[in-house]
Amino acid sequence: MERKEIEDKVVKSYQQDEKMMILVYAQWCINNGLDPKTLYEKAYPGQIKNNALYEALELTVPKEESECIPDQTVINVLQLFGNDDLAFVVQEEIDKRKGGS
Repeated sequence: MERKEIEDKVVKSYQQDEKMMILVYAQWCINNGLDPKTLYEKAYPGQIKNNALYEALELTVPKEESECIPDQTVINVLQLFGNDDLAFVVQEEIDKRKGGS
């Protein structure tokens, strides 16, 4: 395989993983009665519409049809992709739910 092909495969793999991260986040929000768009806007105010988030929302299922996504899993996945601001907002919601603040 040529260098360009390898680079293209790495980029494509990262983009697929990133889409999965967004889907995990969106489904976690749905499962916990939260609006993924509202939390995203709280973490990243003024940022333009995130098309990947809107695409992920089309793939979410109702809470009753979803597997449980542990709180720590969504935090870890967000941090893995450098979404620390969003992970912070998610943690705030977890703390509220658990009576921490």
